[in-house]
Amino acid sequence: MEPMKATVFHSANNIRVDEVPRPRAGVGEAVIRITLTTICGTDLHILRGEYAVKPGLVIGHEPVGVIEELGEGLTGYKIGDRVLVGAITPCGQCRACLSAQWAQCGHGEGVEALGGWRFGNTINGAQAEYLLVPNAQANLAKIPDELSDEQVVLLADIASTGFSGAESANIRIGDTVVVFAQGPIGLCSTAGAKLMGASFIIGVDSDPVRMTMAKRMGADIVLDPKQCDVIAEVKRLTGDGTDVAIEALGLQETFENGLRCLRPGGTLSSLGFIRANFRSHTTRLPPASAITKS
Repeated sequence: MEPMKATVFHSANNIRVDEVPRPRAGVGEAVIRITLTTICGTDLHILRGEYAVKPGLVIGHEPVGVIEELGEGLTGYKIGDRVLVGAITPCGQCRACLSAQWAQCGHGEGVEALGGWRFGNTINGAQAEYLLVPNAQANLAKIPDELSDEQVVLLADIASTGFSGAESANIRIGDTVVVFAQGPIGLCSTAGAKLMGASFIIGVDSDPVRMTMAKRMGADIVLDPKQCDVIAEVKRLTGDGTDVAIEALGLQETFENGLRCLRPGGTLSSLGFIRANFRSHTTRLPPASAITKS
C-alpha cells in the first residue's frame, strides 16, 4: 500500500511524523489531499496526555484540501474540487443529525461514540498528506474560487465552535451576554452573539490585542480580570447578571465565574476543555442556571 507522511500520536509527549498507509475511498467516502490544516489547542491536550487517544492515531481535525478520490454513492462533487471538512463528521441520517444536533451524532456506533468529533480522536485525522472522510456526502463543503485556504480554514472548527457556543445558548434579541476569554474561539463566540441579536456583550480578557479585537468583533465593553472584580462589574453593568455566559477558556475558575455572572435562570454555554475536577463549593452556585454544551 502506498505510504504517506502523517503526525502520529504514540504516547504522552511523544508525537512524531511517521510514514503510514495512504487511505483509499470506500462507498460513501472521499479522500482529500490536505493543502492546509492547523494545530488546535485540543491537539496540545492530546500531546500532554490530558485527553486520551489510542497510540498510532493520526491527529488533527481542521482540514482544507482537494478531492483526490470519491467513493460510490456521492453526488455533487468531482475529483479536483477544493473542499473544507468540518471537525465534526456526522452521518447525516441518525436521529441526532435529522434533529439538527449534528455534534451529537453517534455514527451508529453506540452511546460511547456520542459527541460527533472523530478526526484525530477515534479515527485518523488531518495532519497528514491525505485524509479519509467518512459519510462524505454530509461532510464536504466546496470552497468558492474567490476564497483562499487561509480564509476558510478556521471554519472547520474554531469559527464553527465559537458560533455554536452562541447558538447553543439560544441567545435572543436583546439578551445580555458575557464571553470569558477572547482567544480565537471566544472572539467567534462574541461575533456569534452579536449576529444573534445580543444587545449588550461583555468580553473578558487581559491581553491588550485580544481586548481590542473583541470590540471589533462586537463586544460593547471588555473587562480585564487583572484590573477588576469581573463578577461584581458584570452585576453592576447588568443589574442582576447576564442572560447568557459563554466560557471559552477551559479553566474551572472561568467556568465558575461564568455561572456567578448569570442572572437567575440564565444559561451557561461551555466550550472550554475543563481539566480540573469540580470542587464541592460549586453546588452553591445559582441553582437556576442551565448549562449547555455545544
